[in-house]
Amino acid sequence: MKKKQQGFSLIELLIVVAIILIIAAIALPNLLRAKMSANEASAVATMRTLNTSAVAYSTTYGSYPTHLTDLGPSATPTSTAADLIDSVLALDPAIKSGYTFVWVGTGTPVSSYTLTAKPVTAGVTGQRGFFTDQSGVMRADTTGTASASSTPLS
Repeated sequence: MKKKQQGFSLIELLIVVAIILIIAAIALPNLLRAKMSANEASAVATMRTLNTSAVAYSTTYGSYPTHLTDLGPSATPTSTAADLIDSVLALDPAIKSGYTFVWVGTGTPVSSYTLTAKPVTAGVTGQRGFFTDQSGVMRADTTGTASASSTPLS
């Protein structure tokens, strides 16, 4: 009498591995697109937070901040450390969720500013660049670098 072998044959295992690879090939691009979309949404939300913080700073100190570091954390708020944002954003430039944020204050005292958000790696961490200024209008550009002439977000 022959003993019946138990287990899977090599062909059966290869078929299962092939099916898993096909499913992964279908799911991976969708996952990457979802990650880029989440990074872009985070960048827009961060820029809105920075706009709101700039208005609060201006109301308190009479001008806009010169640098993002002026909005940063402090035990006792001052015009050089207003304690309006966390330490992640209180850097010049700040990097958060795959985007680099650059703040430029102009004038003495600072009467206007520009804030740009650019993907750290275009096409990987995000596709669009974002721009805003003291007007509070958010603008986006698919080239990755937005400016005052870019299309406003709706």
